Amino acid sequence: MDFLYLLQDLRNPFLDAIISAVTHLGEETLFMIMALVFFWCFDKKRGYYLLFTGFAGIVSIQFLKMIFRIPRPWVLDPEFPIVESARAEATGYSFPSGHTQCATALYGGISRSSKTRWVQLGGVCIVLAVAFSRMYLGVHTPKDVLVSLAIGAAWILLLYPIFQKCFEKPKFMYGTIGGVLLLALANLLFVFLYPFPADVDAVNLADAEKVACQLFAIVLAMCILYPVDHFWLKFQTDAVWWAQILKLIGGVAIILAVRLLLKEPLNALLGINLGCGVRYFLMVIAAGILWPMTFGWFARLGNK
Repeated sequence: MDFLYLLQDLRNPFLDAIISAVTHLGEETLFMIMALVFFWCFDKKRGYYLLFTGFAGIVSIQFLKMIFRIPRPWVLDPEFPIVESARAEATGYSFPSGHTQCATALYGGISRSSKTRWVQLGGVCIVLAVAFSRMYLGVHTPKDVLVSLAIGAAWILLLYPIFQKCFEKPKFMYGTIGGVLLLALANLLFVFLYPFPADVDAVNLADAEKVACQLFAIVLAMCILYPVDHFWLKFQTDAVWWAQILKLIGGVAIILAVRLLLKEPLNALLGINLGCGVRYFLMVIAAGILWPMTFGWFARLGNK
């Protein structure tokens, strides 16, 4: 907490605004969109790499959050003030930092898979900036941030050589999918079956259960997506630039439609947790199988 109090002394309205903007670079939504840009439009192999690095890291973070159940800094020290604009998105337990992990997976993954020096340096700088922003805003401690950096970096380094071989040797991909699926299953079983103490935060536990269902459903859908793509779909990412923009807008719109329009019906029919899992399963199938079926048409746009 001493370091957070030191950062508090540096705060002013201008820095608060700048750093609040920087911290949004670590949001899960932005991570998903950026990973899909690679997956759909530029380099499918890098897209798979970024998606799995992110999913593995998010599962690891959620697992640790519920194992340690460390409150946020302002709960640990009621006298400590945070930047109020950051409070709304600082939900759940504090340790480790989800924003930091997402930033590490995305920008660190881009850096690791790029051979361009300025891209490598830029990615590292963004990761460090997001990590610093979480502490400056007062929503995470240095321990939260450092552990997330370590977890994200570990997955980046572990998965990169695997995804270099995954299209030539599918067994590497199946092994990776199986490993991440087992991790997601372990997290799912833990949050639902572990006898948490009576003083566990009910809101955080309910959120952890919902997120565990989401993550397991996402990875389970990837178990279907990759074989379908590898043996049958084999979609290509090439298209003229304006067709790429249309492809991206259309794909994101379809995913958002599945996410928003099916929420209430599925929750009413299956309950919040199972309904949420089914919805995210369908989102991945739509993003990875149904929408890429149109990519041949997009590739022909602009051709004479």
